[in-house]
Amino acid sequence: MSAFIQQLPALVGVVIGALGSYLAITRGDQARFRREQAARWEERRLAVYAEYARSLKQGVTLAYRIAAHLANDPHPHPLSPEEAAVHLVAAADARDAAGEALLMLGSADVVERARAWVVTVMDMERFLRDRTHSPETWSAMLARQRAAREGYYAAVRRDLALPPGHSGEWSLPTP
Repeated sequence: MSAFIQQLPALVGVVIGALGSYLAITRGDQARFRREQAARWEERRLAVYAEYARSLKQGVTLAYRIAAHLANDPHPHPLSPEEAAVHLVAAADARDAAGEALLMLGSADVVERARAWVVTVMDMERFLRDRTHSPETWSAMLARQRAAREGYYAAVRRDLALPPGHSGEWSLPTP
């Protein structure tokens, strides 16, 4: 029995060491799981944010082309409202689906900025449906749309902790 008592401190040390190792590994695994899960959700949010922007930009591009047909915009590829109707419906459907995903996964700030952007785009579409000819009004709408888009992208960057990016406004050479 005295041999057992002599080895008891070593045995207790082994048990304490095993418990300590188990706890350290368990906590490390939990922390790694939380980090990986956060990264997965961040990737999903980025994909949703990008899809929403892409779907909205599709409608904006169609609006530029229709505005060119109505002599409001200098876009080089005009498209009549009749030819664009099917494409506008498809763009609106894609925008609605992307908007639902955005509502589910987006931060409140990003969703609010997305709302501001889509309202501006819908105003542009309404202007074009009325077949209004006013390059000055169209130019002001484009400026509002660009500002709303920039606000959306800034909110996305803040939400995903990304550095500030480009405004997206390109200076084109004059012909």
